[in-house]
Amino acid sequence: MGDEVQARLEGLRAQLDHHNHCYHVLDAPEIADAEYDALFDELIALEAAHPEHITQDSPSRRVGAAPLAEFAAVTHEVAMLSLEKTATPEELNDWANRCRTRLGDEIMAFCCEPKIDGVAVALIYEHGRLAQAATRGDGRTGEDITANVRTIPAVPLRLRGDGVPTRFEVRGEVYIARRDFAAFNERAQQRGERTLVNPRNGAAGSLRQLDPKLTASRPLTIYCYSLGWVEGDWRPQTQMEALEWLAAWGLRTNPEATLVADLDACQDYIDDIAQRRGSLAYDIDGVVVKVNALDQQQRLGAVTRKPRWAVAYKYPAQEATTQVLGVEFQVGRTGAITPVAKLQPVFVGGVTVSNATLHNMDEVARLDLRIGDRVMVRRAGDVIPQVASVITEQRPADAPTIELPESCPACASPVVRPEGEAVARCSAAPTRCPAQRKEGLRHFASRLAMDIEGLGEKLIDQLVENGLVRTPADLYRLRDKNLSELPRMGEKSAHNLLDALQASKSTTLARFIYALGIHEVGEATAQSLANHFGGLDALCAATPEVLEVVPDVGPIVAEKVTAYFDDPDNRAVVEELVKAGVAWPAIEAAADSLPLAGQTWVLTGALKRMSRNEAKEKLTGLGAKVAGSVSGKTAQVVAGPGAGSKLAKAEQLAVPVMDEAGFMDFLSIHNAL
Repeated sequence: MGDEVQARLEGLRAQLDHHNHCYHVLDAPEIADAEYDALFDELIALEAAHPEHITQDSPSRRVGAAPLAEFAAVTHEVAMLSLEKTATPEELNDWANRCRTRLGDEIMAFCCEPKIDGVAVALIYEHGRLAQAATRGDGRTGEDITANVRTIPAVPLRLRGDGVPTRFEVRGEVYIARRDFAAFNERAQQRGERTLVNPRNGAAGSLRQLDPKLTASRPLTIYCYSLGWVEGDWRPQTQMEALEWLAAWGLRTNPEATLVADLDACQDYIDDIAQRRGSLAYDIDGVVVKVNALDQQQRLGAVTRKPRWAVAYKYPAQEATTQVLGVEFQVGRTGAITPVAKLQPVFVGGVTVSNATLHNMDEVARLDLRIGDRVMVRRAGDVIPQVASVITEQRPADAPTIELPESCPACASPVVRPEGEAVARCSAAPTRCPAQRKEGLRHFASRLAMDIEGLGEKLIDQLVENGLVRTPADLYRLRDKNLSELPRMGEKSAHNLLDALQASKSTTLARFIYALGIHEVGEATAQSLANHFGGLDALCAATPEVLEVVPDVGPIVAEKVTAYFDDPDNRAVVEELVKAGVAWPAIEAAADSLPLAGQTWVLTGALKRMSRNEAKEKLTGLGAKVAGSVSGKTAQVVAGPGAGSKLAKAEQLAVPVMDEAGFMDFLSIHNAL
C-alpha cells in the first residue's frame, strides 16, 4: 500500500509540474483549469493522509508555508552588481569602445533583452532542487525569501532535463504582468481591499511579506536572465548559450532576448523594443546590453559596484501634464530646504503622481514656475517625479510667485543660503530641529546604513515627537517600557524592534561612517574612508590635508568630514554609540602601502586608450589623489593630445609630465591595467 501511495504521489507531482510548466513558462496549457484543479486536490488529499511522504519540492508547497518572524540575512557568494546607465547612442558607443580597448579590439557580439521594471532575485539550485532564494539587498547581502519564492508558479521547485549542475545560482527579475496587475486590483476593489500602487511596488512588497500565503495570492512571475555562479564542470561559452540551457531545465527566460552581431544591430534592437514598449506584457524602462562571450565578460571584470561588460540603455522618462496646486517646503537631514510641488494627481510612469521635487529655488527660477501653472511632469522607473517644464501659454493671469520662507517650517529657525551654494538650509543644529532629527534617524536606520529592521518613518516620527529619541545613540537606550507607551505599539512589536536594534550593533566601519550622515559622504566615500584609515580614531583625528589623499575625497568632502568630527555634539554622539556596543571587525588600513599614497596627480588633454574617469580610477586605486588643477604640490601630470593651460602650468612649475604611452607603461608596471 505504501509503495502504491508513493508511486501515485510521484505521478501526480510529475503531472502537475509538467502542466505548471506548460501554463506559466511556455504559456501553452494542455489541460483545462478544472482538470488541473482535480489533480491538485487529489495531491493535497493524499499528502494530508500520508504526511510522511510530503517533499519540499511538491507543488503543494506553492500555497505558502507558516508565517515567518523575520527574514534571515543571506550573503551572496558573488555580488549582485548594478548596471552602468546610458541614454543615447553616443553613450552606448562610448561603453562599447571602452570594452574594445580592454579586449584589444577583439570582435564582440552582444546579447540584448528588455530591462523589466521588477525586483532582482538570486535562486540557488542544489541537485536540481530549489534550495534558496534571496533578494539583491545592497548587492552583497540580501534577505532569505525562499518560502515566498516557492509560491511563484513560474519558479520551478525541481529542474527538468539532463546536465543540471550540482549546485548553481541563477538570477532573475520577479515582476507582475500588466494584465495580471489590472485584474488583481479590480478584484481587490470589488472586495473593498487595498489595491497595489504599481506593478513594481506590488512585486517588491509581495516578496517581502512575512506570511508566504499572502505572497501566494499575488500574481508574481519571473524571467531568469543570467547565471550567478556554477559548481561543477559545466561551463557555457556565451550568455545566449546559458539562457538556452536555463530554458531547457525549465527556468523561464525572456523570448525577447536576442543575439546581435554588432553595435548597429544593438541600436536597431533598442529602437525596435522602444516602438513596441507599450504592447509588451510587462513594464520596462530600457534594454540591457551584455557582451555575449563569457570569457570576455570575465576579462572585462567590474569596477566599484558595476560590471564593465554590461550596460542598461534607459529610455526617455515618461511624461504627463498637470497643474501645480501649491508648493510646500520640506526639511532634509542636512537642513536643506527643498521646495516640493503639490500637483493635481496624474498617472505617469506607472503610478499616480501628486508631488514632484523642485530641488531648490534656482530650479524654481529656471523653470519660472508659479502656483497654478500647467506643467509637464517627468518620471522614469523609481526616480522621484520632476517638473520638466512649464506651459506658460496656459498660465492663469493671477498666478502667484513662489517665495523661499524666511524661517524653517519645522523649527522656525532662520533659513540661510550659504555663499556659493544653491541649497537654502535651516540654520539650527540637527539636535534642535525635529525635521532634521527625523530625517537623520531615517538615514541612520536605512538598509545601506545600520539596517535596523522595523524602524520605519512613522515610528521615528513617534519617537521624536514623544521626546524619546534626539540622537541615534538614544535608539540604543530604548526599553520595552518606553515603547509600550506608544500608540499601536504592542509587546511583540516592541520586542522585535529591540532585537533589531541589538542586531544592528554588529556592523562594518564603512556602514557606520555612512550612517552618521556626514554631508557629502555617500556609501562609496564611506568605504574609501574605512579602507584608508582602518579605524575610527584615525578618521576623527584626520586633517583636511590627510583626508584629501583618500580616493573619492576632495577639498569639499574633506572640509565636511573635518567639520563633522570637530563638532563636540557630533563627537559625543559617536562616543555614545560606541559605548552602547556598536562595533565592527578590525580592518587593516591599506592606503599607506599603496605606491602613490600621498601623491597628487593631474589629468589633462584627451586619452585614446581609456576615458578620463577610468584613468582617475586607476590612479586612485594606486593611492593617488586626482586633482583638477596643477600646483607646486602636484607630483605628476598626465598629458594627452590637446593639453593646454594645465600642461603650460606644469612646465612653468617644473612638475613632471608623462604622455599617454608613458602612462600606460606606468600602469602596466604597477599591474593596474
